[in-house]
Amino acid sequence: MNQTKCIAALFDFDGVVMDTETQYTLFWDRISAQYFPDEKDFGLRIKGQTLTQIYAKHFAGMEKLQQEITEALNRFEREMAFEYVPGVVRFMQDLRAHGAKIAIVTSSNEQKMAHVYAAHPELKEITDRILTAEMFTRSKPAPDCFLLGAEVFDTVKENCVVFEDSFHGLEAGNAAGMTVVGLCTTNPEEAIRDKCRLVIPDFTNFSFQQMKALLE
Repeated sequence: MNQTKCIAALFDFDGVVMDTETQYTLFWDRISAQYFPDEKDFGLRIKGQTLTQIYAKHFAGMEKLQQEITEALNRFEREMAFEYVPGVVRFMQDLRAHGAKIAIVTSSNEQKMAHVYAAHPELKEITDRILTAEMFTRSKPAPDCFLLGAEVFDTVKENCVVFEDSFHGLEAGNAAGMTVVGLCTTNPEEAIRDKCRLVIPDFTNFSFQQMKALLE
């Protein structure tokens, strides 16, 4: 750990800050059942991917269908229940009390996050920065978003801890050379254990001091 630089906690959003992944799985499984009935576990397999990535891989050249799905997704997100992952607000308050920087680093776009801010206006107050998909060219599993997180706080990767739940997100954190903590909110612990330094179920029993110890 670099003693002259600040410590930064970089949080993915879905499945890490908000318990939304189950809802997204249901949405995408319905899409899959309608257009790809032979596909299995589609909702799980696309976790951590941006809409652009999903369209490029699974709906390439289907502009009309992409538009229909985007409209359906926008309606879905307007009605979503945005509930915090247990302990995350208390943990962020603990980070703030110890002088750590806090950023949400998400593949979600600003339109989706506007729905989140409407439901939770306090989110901008308990974090220092919220970095969305519009702010980086390459999305997870590329490390760009987390490297930007270090850059906005003028810190180094050795002082950054990434909190992720998806395979793409975990891969991005590792590619950035940062310490990665996995949350088994989306995938089982055994599936992500080898992709991170530590696995936690939520933030209920996690503290700044425990995070700092991972950097030492």
